[in-house]
Amino acid sequence: MEWLHIVFVVLGIGIMLLLNMRFKINAMLALLLGALLIGLMEMLSVSAGWLPAPPPESALTPASLLKTIQTGFGSTLGSLAIIVVFGAVIGKLMVDSGAANQIAETMIERLGVRNVKIAMVLAGTVFGLAMFYEVAFIIMAPLIVAVAHEAKVPFMKIAIPAIAATTTAHSLFVPQAGPVALASAYGADVGMAYVWGIVVAVPTVAFTGWVLPRLLGNLDYATPSIMRPDEEVAKEDRPSFGISLLVPLIPAIVMIAATVANLWLDKKSTAYAWVNFVGSPIVAISLALLAAMFFFGTRRGRDMDWIMDVFGLAVKAIAMVVLIIGAGGALKQIIIDTGIGTYIGSLMTGSSVNPYLMAWLITVLIRLATGQGVVSAMTAAGIIGSAVMDPATGHMMAGVSPELLMLATAAGSNTLTHINDASFWLFKGYFDLSVKDTLKTWGLLELSNSVVGLVVVLLLSLFVG
Repeated sequence: MEWLHIVFVVLGIGIMLLLNMRFKINAMLALLLGALLIGLMEMLSVSAGWLPAPPPESALTPASLLKTIQTGFGSTLGSLAIIVVFGAVIGKLMVDSGAANQIAETMIERLGVRNVKIAMVLAGTVFGLAMFYEVAFIIMAPLIVAVAHEAKVPFMKIAIPAIAATTTAHSLFVPQAGPVALASAYGADVGMAYVWGIVVAVPTVAFTGWVLPRLLGNLDYATPSIMRPDEEVAKEDRPSFGISLLVPLIPAIVMIAATVANLWLDKKSTAYAWVNFVGSPIVAISLALLAAMFFFGTRRGRDMDWIMDVFGLAVKAIAMVVLIIGAGGALKQIIIDTGIGTYIGSLMTGSSVNPYLMAWLITVLIRLATGQGVVSAMTAAGIIGSAVMDPATGHMMAGVSPELLMLATAAGSNTLTHINDASFWLFKGYFDLSVKDTLKTWGLLELSNSVVGLVVVLLLSLFVG
């Protein structure tokens, strides 16, 4: 009766959505209740003999259930809270100092309104390649809103292609963690993976960014509150275009520099340790925050009281988003610790399905269950590896391209996500959307990316392998 795993996940998520959308229960509370419900149903089903008992050390008890929720909540916030909060402050400083408007106006003046969307797609691609995803999104968000305001178009029409480019680059290309791990797991050639990755990425972003918005109907949402300046800043009082652009790019510059330096540094050396300390997402965004406080604050004649007021407003605006992300982490941890994600992935083993389609399907199922892109990709890689590799030689079966298998898995990890994904709540919180509208925009954006990516991989597999 292991199919009960899936029933419990569906019930838990359904209860959360019902509480939030029908009864207007706060999303954080609804998520925690959903996580607790799934855990209780799993625990009671094992006690009743409906599900096989796990090893004693991983058996779920009332005490361990609470510990799992605490661990998921805390570990998710531990890796994201500083990044999300500091990123929100940088974005608010950009908005209130006029830096975001300066970038937007200059881009429109130099490129014209028709080319702004392409410029934001290119920016999203660079940020997605260079940064931790949440950092990239937080830096992009105020620019998206400012550019849309200057171009006099609904901000979501800029957000969808820009974020599509960011998520696509982040999921498909080295040096991001997921693609690096997949290249290693499948023995893929990174150079060829880049070549085929570009072939996959271009139509993916083109469809998601230009075709999808036309199918979604009305996208004219109100300007997010955190993106509204408290006062209009005269053009002569704004930071220059160069400084306005440089500050949000600091995390990308620092992380790229660290990645390049690592190619030559000895991993046991002191220099390597310091380079990776400075190049970590938290330190990189902290440096950007200090630069923002100086260039957007004190250098423009603002005192520390003004800077701290902006800091407080940004934290206040983002605090609930941070807590909701933590609650989503609790739900994710329940699903991982109960083995639900592994069970879902194992459903496809032994199948005669096309290996690229199988890799995509397994990754999608695990991503839907756990909300974790890298986790879903690596879990799927472990399952797929045993199905398509010759155990005697350790090599891929004839006719299967490791590079295309890597891209199919990556496309699956970049699929429709929902309430157990931190990125879902970031998108919702920053853009002031309802859960329904987030599923409509973010959800379909990710689903389109994933499906188009798979279709291109399947087409390529007719000629490559």
